[in-house]
Amino acid sequence: MKSLTDHLSQYASYHRDPRNIATHFVGIPMIVAAVVILLSRPVMADAGAGIPLSPAVAASLLTALYYVRLDLRLGFVMAALLAATVVLGAWAAAQSTTVWLWLGLGGFVTGWVIQFIGHVFEGRKPAFLDDVTGLIIGPLFVLVEALFLFGILPQLRQQIEANAGKVRRSR
Repeated sequence: MKSLTDHLSQYASYHRDPRNIATHFVGIPMIVAAVVILLSRPVMADAGAGIPLSPAVAASLLTALYYVRLDLRLGFVMAALLAATVVLGAWAAAQSTTVWLWLGLGGFVTGWVIQFIGHVFEGRKPAFLDDVTGLIIGPLFVLVEALFLFGILPQLRQQIEANAGKVRRSR
């Protein structure tokens, strides 16, 4: 299995334009939330704490386990973010079918439009077109880039930049 640095470096190599990174701060959370919303139906049982058991819970748990396996601290942060998204998904699933679909499909399509606009700035196709693991690394990339903005994980940032290059200045 590739290391955290390997995954993030490969993904980062497709994301060196700050405008593209900025679109990812919006587009990727929208896509993740939309997928969780869409997977929040059907409800199979109550998972406790008022969270209905659905495919969203299973997918989020498996994804969180993958992140924890890559890095314990970042994995727990991602697990907490996914848990919050599952709560949002459960709320959306309890709404009318029309609202649930608008939130799920609308968020999914809008998120991808924002992503592709970012890649126009980048001048490069999205990472997942060359390696499907980019779909699961994207949300982790957004978290790590946010942490970098606050000066957190400077050594990881240096390693990624050594492999992928520095973020370019805006044109």
